Amino acid sequence: MSNCAWVKEFPGAITVVDREGIILNMNDKAVKTFQDYGGEKLIGTSVLSCHPEPARTKLQELLETGQQNVYTIEKKGTKKLIFQTPWYQEGKYNGLVELSLEIPLDLPHFIR
Repeated sequence: MSNCAWVKEFPGAITVVDREGIILNMNDKAVKTFQDYGGEKLIGTSVLSCHPEPARTKLQELLETGQQNVYTIEKKGTKKLIFQTPWYQEGKYNGLVELSLEIPLDLPHFIR
């Protein structure tokens, strides 16, 4: 992520994996979020080994198809938006980016 300096200290966790699920990069928040699982040492390892079933199977499907997956979770009193989406280079599908953003438990919703 050297060409995107703002990403390093972005307040949401950003994890980038290749088409096989190998973790290519993590910003500071992602490293901190996954510290108990190895933090920065996860770079170069399979993201699939970090997920139990049925999440592992879902993630494998996303890697194979390049589809997007968006949902919310609540863990230890913190609600997060999880946004998993494909990334491309020169039009070629290269893997997935996961954004994990902490959001309020009572998130306002506006129709405009």
